[in-house]
Amino acid sequence: MNAAAKNSQRAAATVDDPRWATLIARDPKADGTFFYSVATTGVYCRPSCAARRARPEHVRFHATAADAERAGFRPCKRCKPNQPSLLERQAAKVTEACRLIEDAETAPNLGELANRVGISAYHFHRVFKMIAGLTPREYAAAHRAKKLRRELGRSGTVTEAVFEAGYNSNGRFYEISNEMLGMTPTNYRAGGANTEIRFAVGECSLGSILVAQSERGICAIFMGDDPDQLARELQDRFPRAELLGDDIEFERRIAQVVGFVEKPSIGLNLPLDVRGTAFQQRVWRALREIPAGETATYTAIANRIGSPTAVRAVAGACAANRLAVAIPCHRVVRADGGLAGYRWGVERKRALLEKEVLHERDG
Repeated sequence: MNAAAKNSQRAAATVDDPRWATLIARDPKADGTFFYSVATTGVYCRPSCAARRARPEHVRFHATAADAERAGFRPCKRCKPNQPSLLERQAAKVTEACRLIEDAETAPNLGELANRVGISAYHFHRVFKMIAGLTPREYAAAHRAKKLRRELGRSGTVTEAVFEAGYNSNGRFYEISNEMLGMTPTNYRAGGANTEIRFAVGECSLGSILVAQSERGICAIFMGDDPDQLARELQDRFPRAELLGDDIEFERRIAQVVGFVEKPSIGLNLPLDVRGTAFQQRVWRALREIPAGETATYTAIANRIGSPTAVRAVAGACAANRLAVAIPCHRVVRADGGLAGYRWGVERKRALLEKEVLHERDG
């Protein structure tokens, strides 16, 4: 085989490798997943390197920087692939800022955090949101809310828990407590005591389905094979709430949900009692914007909410959803179109999507 034929063969092998497309795109999210070397220059680079693109027949791929160096290549002076990437350095700064927020008695302001990690306030705010999926203020609020829930479970009084969690006054806290907890702090501390939740269990083509409603709206829609297990799950979620079943009037609610499962084109217009972190609520709002019969990837949702690097956090928010079909996490798929894990089973996810596609086509 002559030299030209060998070069053509090498070029074809490189272009057929999926890493070549990533290299062409100079995708910074791929940094650290692989490295590439250029035979004519003797250097190796990150996928995102801005150096002039090499011809494919001169490119070799390496799993690690050490592999590239063992093959005789030296690090590029432009992208410095033997040092932490920009994304890794930014993530380290965001992690440092998160620890500062968590350790402070009073949440530091934006300027203080930016000064501590050594970058401008404007740039820090943008980087923090990109990495964490929340603004620094939203992260501080979510951490304080988490701390409050913990303190409510162990402090002597609600007032003590409020101040231990970092709220400066009872009045300021009570302005937002119902939205944060879904009930009064006293009732939350008592495991949902004095809170009435009406529920009913029905059957649909996907198995058993439980619908529960608080005074604020629908607070749970569970699906499964065992009605008793669904009721136990609701009891675990609200251990001391007063659960009211066998309500003929409320069974109309479950009829609405079952009707929507069987025929998605009718829509589902119900008041929802949505409880979650600021980030989760942003994800759930984005899910409700996906039209029936269509899907979106986890990456697309992350981009849609302005947090392109928070793909795993988006998946976590989908997994935390307690309102099946009302918040349609079944419409989120992997990048390759595959059906990833679903809280109520992948087969139910597939069936829901098939029903939606069918009814949208026939409707």
